[in-house]
Amino acid sequence: MREIYTEIEINASTSTVWDILTDFDKFPSWNPFMKKISGNLQEGGILEAFIQPPHSSGMTIKPKILEYQPGKKLRWLGILWIRKLFDGEHSWTTEEINENKTLFIQKERFNGLFVPFGSTLIKNTKSGFELMNLALKEESEKNSQSI
Repeated sequence: MREIYTEIEINASTSTVWDILTDFDKFPSWNPFMKKISGNLQEGGILEAFIQPPHSSGMTIKPKILEYQPGKKLRWLGILWIRKLFDGEHSWTTEEINENKTLFIQKERFNGLFVPFGSTLIKNTKSGFELMNLALKEESEKNSQSI
């Protein structure tokens, strides 16, 4: 198993950050890593997302939602090729620091037979998370100021 863990403090309310994270139609306008995402936000639902880590042509994934706590957490399982070869359990979590500051945590746990051979993909994915986190911070803080 390998894990990517990233976090960022955002000067905006948790609800502002969550609203941006779950407004999938606007992802192409601000998100440099997850260029497109669609689907119903409910446990057991299937999402469709186009992700493009740095230095890659990108890929479409169809993860299953394992946990959905509106305003707090979204966790899904993505499978590359066949189950147990290269699976990724991804999560977004928002934690309120105070009414105008949020800690956003984005992480992924990789499991499967091919994980030891996926170092480049995992490294590029971590860079993608970091780019997305910065873009989410910028978008959230911009929206927070305009309210």
